[in-house]
This record gives sequence, C-alpha cells and structure tokens, in this order.
Amino acid sequence: MIKKMFDIDRSDMAEPATVGIVGLGLIGGSFAKAYKAKAPGYKVYAVNRTKATLDRAMAEGVVDGVLDENTIGECDLIIVTLYPEAAVRYIEDNRQYFKTNTIVTDACGNKRGICSEGFKLADEDESFCFIGAHPMAGSQYSGYEYSKADMFDGASMILVPTLTREDEITPRMGMIISRSKTLLAPIGFGEYKVTDAATHDRMIAYTSQLGHVMASSYVRNQLSLESFGFTGGSFRDMTRIAYCNPEMWSELFIENRDNLTKEIDILIGELERYREAIDSSDCDTLRRLLDEGTRRKEKITPHD
Repeated sequence: MIKKMFDIDRSDMAEPATVGIVGLGLIGGSFAKAYKAKAPGYKVYAVNRTKATLDRAMAEGVVDGVLDENTIGECDLIIVTLYPEAAVRYIEDNRQYFKTNTIVTDACGNKRGICSEGFKLADEDESFCFIGAHPMAGSQYSGYEYSKADMFDGASMILVPTLTREDEITPRMGMIISRSKTLLAPIGFGEYKVTDAATHDRMIAYTSQLGHVMASSYVRNQLSLESFGFTGGSFRDMTRIAYCNPEMWSELFIENRDNLTKEIDILIGELERYREAIDSSDCDTLRRLLDEGTRRKEKITPHD
C-alpha cells in the first residue's frame, strides 16, 4: 500500500501544453475552465456526447477545438471524465491516435476497474502512459452549467500508479507521476496523494460513498416533507449530497459494493450502540459515545 503526499511547487509548471478532455460535465468542464482561466497558453481540445455543450464551451472560449483523430495526437495529457465502462472504451478505441508518452488519465470515483483496464491497454500499446486519478472536489449538481474554473482550488488529487510490488513505484511510473503533476499544475490542486487502487476504493467507500448513502437514506424519512421551518445548518449539512446523479452514483456503489457494504454494516453497528443507550436511558454510555465522537472529529479537523 502506498500513501505519499506531495507538496505543490508552482515552479514546476512546464511550457504551455496541449490537453484533451473527454466529457464536458461538471468535472470535465471544470478542468477545461481551469486551464483556460489559469494557463491561457495551454491549448484545450474536448469532445462531448451532446454537441450543444461542446459548441457552448467553444463559443465561451473554454475549448479551442474538437478532440478527434486529427487532434488527439497533439495532446500531452488526455483526461477522460466518463463513467468507468465508457472511459475504458474511449481509451481502447482511440489509443492508436495517442502520441508517444502521452499521459492518459481518468476521473472515475472508483479505481480498481478503470486502472486494471487502463494499465493493461497501456502495456499492450507500449506507447502512451496511463495513470489513475481522482480529484477530490465536486458538487451535488451535475452538468457543464455547474462547472467552474476554481472547482479544484486547494483540493487533493489522488494519483493511482501501477505497481510491480505493493510498496514500490518503478522509475518509469515515477516519471509518469512527475509529468502528471507538471501537466496538472495549472489546475490549482493543493496536494497530491499517491496510493494503490485497492486502498483508494476502500477509503472512498468511507469518505465519499457512505456519505451519499446516508444523505439519501436520511431524506427518505417522511418527516423531511414536513420539515420546512424546522431545519438549520445541521439538516442542510446532512442532506446536501442527497441531491445527486442517480445513474453515476448507482454505478459507483455497485462497482465498489464489497467496500461500501462493509462500511454500511459498520455504521449500522454504531447506530445500534447509540439506539441502545438512548432506549435504556443510559446517560453514561451516551456521553461516552458522544465524547469519543467529538475527540475523533478534533483529530481529523486539521485535514478538512
């Protein structure tokens, strides 16, 4: 298992490069807007399933041209912001157009599936370089209209390289990580974390996916429809991410079901401890549980 944090050195930005973005939704659109706002010397090509969105991005000056077989070969970095199966299909269908040593990455919420296929395709082709990626930023809303240039400012970017041993990064993969950081530098990430796909998926089940399950479950209570005038910050915080993209999150949940169901079971166990203490009027146990939660939050707050 690899857990490494890299400080950001803005001086490592290379000369203006060419970036290809596949998919102009919330994440892809934010990547495109960030490059054009912060590194206007970069050239950005893009492709999107809905042509009207691509036309809008080009009209706004966010995208310089269409990413196709004629322009893919110009790209130093290609960011595929599609669902996992579609992302793999794009790489497989277009790898013949990638120039030698192009960095190809993704933004999928799970990493084991996409990385396994991405590494395999890169090994078969022996020309382009694949590295998994997951920007730790987003919104409860989806679509290009909600994308923004500062979406990733200060956020963590998780990079997932292929490994020859559980704890080893090869010299070639070290070079790919370094080049990826350089090409992503204009975006404004606050830190980079390098880990393996299994660790990523185990942690994301807890830090992201479980929260969406909790929020969705919470608002399914009938009282949510009667709550107007009774809500404050705690309710808003708990329910913000209940507003989500059902198609995307369903795919992520099922793909990572081994990790996510384990976290759900752990949460159920914790809720049962609180329920038992409340039901039996056991103030001592309840105070202890609440105090433990407070102290745990105090420990993690510096990383929020």
